[in-house]
Amino acid sequence: MQKKYSRRSFLKVAGAGLAGASLMGAAGCGGSSASFSSSADMWKQFSGTTLNFVSENTAPTTAIAANLNGFKELTGINVNVLQLELGALVQKVALDIGSGEGAYQIVYADPYQIMAPYHEALADLGEFESDDDLPSIPKGTGDFIPTQLAAAGRFENEKNLYALPYDCPTMIWMYRKDLFKKYGDQMSQDLGFDPNPSPSLTWEQYYQIADWFNENQDEVPYGTGHQARQYDSLMCDFSNILWSYGGDYFDSAGIGSLGTTSPGPSTLDEPKAIEAAEFYKKLLSIAHPGSVSWDWNATDEAFRTEQVAMVPNWHEFAAVDQDPAESTIVGKIGYSPLPKGPARNANMWGGTGVGINGASPIEEQKAAWLFLVWATSPDTMLMGLKSDVGGGTPTRGSLYELPEVKKAMEPPSNLPNLLTYDAVSEAWKPENIGLRPKIQAWNECDTALYTEVSKMLAGQKTPEQAMKTAKKYFDEAQARVKNLASRPSGVA
Repeated sequence: MQKKYSRRSFLKVAGAGLAGASLMGAAGCGGSSASFSSSADMWKQFSGTTLNFVSENTAPTTAIAANLNGFKELTGINVNVLQLELGALVQKVALDIGSGEGAYQIVYADPYQIMAPYHEALADLGEFESDDDLPSIPKGTGDFIPTQLAAAGRFENEKNLYALPYDCPTMIWMYRKDLFKKYGDQMSQDLGFDPNPSPSLTWEQYYQIADWFNENQDEVPYGTGHQARQYDSLMCDFSNILWSYGGDYFDSAGIGSLGTTSPGPSTLDEPKAIEAAEFYKKLLSIAHPGSVSWDWNATDEAFRTEQVAMVPNWHEFAAVDQDPAESTIVGKIGYSPLPKGPARNANMWGGTGVGINGASPIEEQKAAWLFLVWATSPDTMLMGLKSDVGGGTPTRGSLYELPEVKKAMEPPSNLPNLLTYDAVSEAWKPENIGLRPKIQAWNECDTALYTEVSKMLAGQKTPEQAMKTAKKYFDEAQARVKNLASRPSGVA
């Protein structure tokens, strides 16, 4: 039976599904009072409190849940961790917020499906950060990677902070470097350009490389594979190309970074978006036929079991791909930012922050703040990076300067996610990061987009028809949200 991983749960998730459990790791693991500068009394003031943390079943949360002993020793606070698939998480949070109970004090606040629609129900973390009676964020918010702090933590303005950056999966170009080395000279001669993956190559050249693999070798069945199932994965895969061609979902400044309640009309019917859709259909026509039924998990499985020579996928799959128990291509993988289009390079970022439920009693919110400070601290993120049962990629810039972290960026590495650092650090630059619209209607828009693109790939619609229909649904979804927002309080 194949293991399944969520979008961000790319390490082995032993011990996932931790409903109602306060798991204890080795004594002192994950930080202790000696690791934080605030006084012991400040950390112990809510001793005996029990908090509930609801999260997507991600690698960082698995690592934290297995190493809560450090937080318990530091604070005397018990934490119950519930891990769910993203859709179930969104539903759980919506019900809790709607009820006003605040039963889950700590929330994995997905920027698009939780923060955008429910940001008013989340506590403003700035109030806790400025409270002299509470610990402050180690190294301050300036230690978080700037693009991630805005996308994961804020909505509409830079004044309010609703979440602290917690994880940062990013789509990059993963490829079989052994095959590129073996066939590189012949490809270069046949194609007329250096095929070695780099951000200077174009998506059109990516297509040509994939087609060359299809026609000229028999070590892998296909040159490329994609997460093109009619699902959120298809939106992610298509978005990279949409943005690189100069298209977008809306023409609204900062819509992916800070977000907005008023994005204006969708721009999916504009020529650049249609051109991107035309190219995407062409690319998928030569990709592994299984692509239209694959999400990110299946795409990675195809890559690590030698079905394709290269894929665009989430960088944290490196942990699985470099695991001999899961992969047949350990040591044969290279990483690059995604190719560029006529407009720019674009790499989909899928990160999330952790926030506090504003409906919880204020003393529980303050206790939850202690957890946020601890969970996103450099010490805890380093613990997660090293964890045997989970862990992610740090969202703090300072960690990447540590000698042991820098060493792990080169093979052989005992921290395989770090092998992707050169690619993802380039992808996180403001000009290269791909940020989907942070709007209140995004859930509905997302569904409309991947439904229409799926119909296009099935030959049921032309690229122009698919984009124009998606634009129509986007505008209708936004109109419904605007109409609901304009109703007097209490009117259904």
